[in-house]
Amino acid sequence: MISWIVFLLALGGACLYLSEHQPFPEISRRFSYLILIMCAVLLISEQGPRNTNPEVPAMISMILGAYGTLIGSWHMAQTLRDVIVAPFGGCLLVVGGISLMVGYWENGGTQEQLSSFLLASVLILMEIYLIFKGLIIGVPGISWSKAGLRQIQRGLLEGPSGALAHFENSWDANEDWLGAMSYAAITKIHRHLGQEKLAIENEEKLGQLGGWEAVDSAWSDALDDALQSLRDSSWSEPTDDM
Repeated sequence: MISWIVFLLALGGACLYLSEHQPFPEISRRFSYLILIMCAVLLISEQGPRNTNPEVPAMISMILGAYGTLIGSWHMAQTLRDVIVAPFGGCLLVVGGISLMVGYWENGGTQEQLSSFLLASVLILMEIYLIFKGLIIGVPGISWSKAGLRQIQRGLLEGPSGALAHFENSWDANEDWLGAMSYAAITKIHRHLGQEKLAIENEEKLGQLGGWEAVDSAWSDALDDALQSLRDSSWSEPTDDM
């Protein structure tokens, strides 16, 4: 039981730490909280007068893992908002699933053992793909742009989690149009902050990618509307990234 508690604590802590480096940190943050809550439940059960069934931690890990893999894969492939939940959920699913299969290994026949081996191999290959897709390839640049626009709407422009930092992470050497969007946004933000020198420097970089003509008018209008709402607002305190 202690090994399961340490495993869930380490996985939840790592997921929580990495969530701070995501454009939409609330997605992986909620999943890490769920892992840590289950870790606390196991810790409480460990201190109870009755022994917990050894299969319970593995079942919890497998259920959490299946949920995280499904939700994380959706965000990784469709919304493009998170790449952390899927590999961490896959890790829980693999460890929990294999642990349960090992428990029934000795009592199973040749066919059951072969099926278990094939299923474990599929789970491990799936986890390798999720790690490669999520943790190695990382967050697509367009996600940082979407998050940057959200930070403008929240009034959070500067700092490590501000809109400027998000747009700086959204550049992609293979996508010139994305770089143009980023430079356009950074230019407008610096002008909004009265930092004309920095605005001119980024506008020159934008010119190397085609200038304002290379930026979609809808994107430019969205930036203008978000910055205008800040000017019209009666308060200037940024909201927390929740």
